[in-house]
Amino acid sequence: MAAMSPPRMPIDKARLEALSDFRFRLRSFLRFSEDAARAHGITILQYQALLHTQGFAGREWASISEIAERLQAQPHGVVALISRCEEAGLVERRTSATDRRQVEVHLLPEGRKKLEALATELADHVAEVANVVAFARHR
Repeated sequence: MAAMSPPRMPIDKARLEALSDFRFRLRSFLRFSEDAARAHGITILQYQALLHTQGFAGREWASISEIAERLQAQPHGVVALISRCEEAGLVERRTSATDRRQVEVHLLPEGRKKLEALATELADHVAEVANVVAFARHR
């Protein structure tokens, strides 16, 4: 016989208000990010791909599969995204020196410039969303 889950308690109004506020602030952040990326001449997905090339400690690149995991996207879609980033002069692909089957995605100077400008612009908004998450967790 399967174990039964304990009954769930109804969510109180204050918790629903906190969830609503979180969703609003998250969506506002996403909208602001989209607009900021567009103002810098790239898409939000291009920004995120650039960001994820720098997301691994001890190295300055990411593989296609790592970027796909971070974006929660299919690898073939990320290949197309990286191709668009390459065409824009933001990244370059390099065959790994340690595993010839692996392709590394490296930032080019133009990609680093756009990444740093956008990350700086978005930092305050990220902090605001983080504060809302922290507040909601402690309610």
